[in-house]
Amino acid sequence: MAPYSRSIEAPDNWKSDDAPSEQTGVLFDCDVETIDGGRLIDTCNLKRADDRKLVWVWRNIILFAMVHLAALYGGYLIFAKAKFYTTIFAAVLYSCGMLGVTVGAHRLWSHRSYKAKWPMRLILTIFNTIAFQDSIYHWVRDHRMHHKYSETDADPHNTSRGFFYSHIGWLLCKKHPEVTLKGKGLNMSDLRKDPLVMFQHKHYYTLMPLSCFILPTVLPMLCWNESLECSLFVATLFRWCLQLNMTWLVNSAAHKYGGRPYDTTMNPSQNAYVSVMTFGEGWHNFHHVFPWDYRTSELGNFTMGLGTIFIDFCGTLGWAYDRKSVTPDMIQKRSKRTGDGSHALWGWGDKDMTPEERKYVIVHKRRTKRRLSTGVSAAHFVNN
Repeated sequence: MAPYSRSIEAPDNWKSDDAPSEQTGVLFDCDVETIDGGRLIDTCNLKRADDRKLVWVWRNIILFAMVHLAALYGGYLIFAKAKFYTTIFAAVLYSCGMLGVTVGAHRLWSHRSYKAKWPMRLILTIFNTIAFQDSIYHWVRDHRMHHKYSETDADPHNTSRGFFYSHIGWLLCKKHPEVTLKGKGLNMSDLRKDPLVMFQHKHYYTLMPLSCFILPTVLPMLCWNESLECSLFVATLFRWCLQLNMTWLVNSAAHKYGGRPYDTTMNPSQNAYVSVMTFGEGWHNFHHVFPWDYRTSELGNFTMGLGTIFIDFCGTLGWAYDRKSVTPDMIQKRSKRTGDGSHALWGWGDKDMTPEERKYVIVHKRRTKRRLSTGVSAAHFVNN
């Protein structure tokens, strides 16, 4: 999901007889095994992180440290020196890059949640290259691993290892051997048949520097006489670093903070704050339960679902079609079976709950005059 991940290989001293990771999640609608979108087996005992010693890659640590320091300086220049047009330009590039990652690499190519004609796919390929989070091919490979082997050692950014590891730490150390081993068996044939994806993959290290660094630095200087300093540190490095961290928050914060109205057996949660900056990707409990839904939430094109708005707009142009979404009946069944009760329609205290259903519920540690949790209140706020 980010640069440099491709070169981080497994340590040589790993033994092949270590406990292998098992599949814990689903990727597409054809993978479900129950009527409410789940799997037949209990996956809780399969989620783990071994106690191996991480092998740090100092090249990546130094590079990312330099990028973040440069971004901090760029943030200062936004208020102290940069022209207004440069800040707007950075915001536009951020939006384009985020759409390339979320609407393109994520919803279209990773989960096949909708289909797109070549004009939309071309635009998303360009936007994705601007974002510089590795080629679409490599991004999709890592993300499919993340869903199929979620919260196991085969998950590239396994949240079982903690917030820092799932945010950026996974890019600062060598891959777990299970990521490499299981990744070799992942079906990527659909990506190999896509000429745009493979063209970008083949020429990535020519297209990416031009799209992410060179043009964003040169254009402000040519078009509105911005200084090299502000062009480089604001429009390029600050924008790129901010986008990286907002994307990484989906892996970290949206796997830790928030309610779980659809499934309490997984770490992904509903995080409105992450959704603001990622155009609707923060409703992560919903997404991991129903990854084939092109909306990545029940909210459709409301509030922070800018990615869904973009897809629906392309749909009106005839560019996006076969958009998949989950039926309300399936959402209701899953929320009632595995949710935490915070769903605004099908949680505790909804209008359809009968006295008989209440009778067989045990409320532990009852509290009065307080909201249950930040995650619960956020879920109610969003859905009301």
